[in-house]
Amino acid sequence: MQSRKIVIGIITIFTVLILSACAGANEEENTETESNTEENVANNNEMDMEESDTNEDMEGMDHSGMNHSSTGEIPEGLQEADNPSYEVGSQAIIESDHMPGMKGAEATIVGAYDTTVYTVSYTPTTSGEPVENHKWVIHEEIEGAGEEPFEPGTEVTLNTDHMEGMNGADAVIDSAEETTVYMVDFVTTDTGDEVKNHKWVTESELSSVE
Repeated sequence: MQSRKIVIGIITIFTVLILSACAGANEEENTETESNTEENVANNNEMDMEESDTNEDMEGMDHSGMNHSSTGEIPEGLQEADNPSYEVGSQAIIESDHMPGMKGAEATIVGAYDTTVYTVSYTPTTSGEPVENHKWVIHEEIEGAGEEPFEPGTEVTLNTDHMEGMNGADAVIDSAEETTVYMVDFVTTDTGDEVKNHKWVTESELSSVE
């Protein structure tokens, strides 16, 4: 009888030890799961912050409705550049990122013109969502443009269709710069799409092919 009690006692002790070990393993697994969850949340938050920073950099620069290619027709009165840094028919690297797949693309110069370029803010005629600091509109693409360039802060009416809802839209001049602008052909670096007669890229947004 006493021997039986001893056996029962030993079984009880083993049972307690096994249950304790299982509880410890479960606690360790839960701790590891919580740690992994916290790490995933931190990574997701970091990705969200990076995406937010990118969106802030491109704020007001949504070019999803942009007509990347054009017929090559130029506005009346636009003068060809006499001595452009990049001659028609030459190649250059695009350093601007007006739209996805543009930065780093090798471009062929189709046309070079001396004019005043503007960044403008406007509300498209097709929606109520404002567009801020759009690059670029040239002097000859503004309704009623005379000889003198417009000053920043001037209210104007756009007379071009680079983007949907742009033609006829009321705009405000954000900045103005006299420079050479280029019309270019290029292939996008992300999708491989061919863009023809793109308007516009400024001289400072191009670099020489090495």
